[in-house]
Amino acid sequence: MRARYRIHDENAAHFITSTVVEWLPIFTTQACCDIVVKSLEYCRQHKELKIYAWVILDNHFHAIVAGPAVARTIAALRKFTAHEILDQLKAEGREWLLNQLGYFCAAHKQASAHQVWQEGVHPQSMITDEIMLQKLEYLHNNPVKRGLVAAPEHWRYSSAHEWLPGAMPVLRVDSWR
Repeated sequence: MRARYRIHDENAAHFITSTVVEWLPIFTTQACCDIVVKSLEYCRQHKELKIYAWVILDNHFHAIVAGPAVARTIAALRKFTAHEILDQLKAEGREWLLNQLGYFCAAHKQASAHQVWQEGVHPQSMITDEIMLQKLEYLHNNPVKRGLVAAPEHWRYSSAHEWLPGAMPVLRVDSWR
């Protein structure tokens, strides 16, 4: 992994992106999205992960997170979610996706016949308030730019959903300041 994409300060907040191999549309069902949500919540409760913002789209998710051993925590989250997602895709009968995840599995991945996530999460340290606000805007506007909703708070699988009056967010964020 290139030095620019490493977590150098484990205590700093980092913007991360986790992308499905070949940008395959895995997160098109509530059950698959909930796997990521529940895993993030588990990491908050059991691994001291702070979650400042997040969004799940059909083929990737972004988050701004911090915490002790954040690199190991995110690696464990990705490993766990990969297994859970594969089980869920089998339960949903989405064989075509399983076939694709098997076909695009990297040759060095010998422990599994499938690969869910692309290598790396491309962490970017939030070293200033300006960078944090820029990433928050980018993350929350992702569904809007893709034409999925008119406003960020209308996307259910996003921390922006908390801003919608009367909403019942699936995952609340931690206070950044």
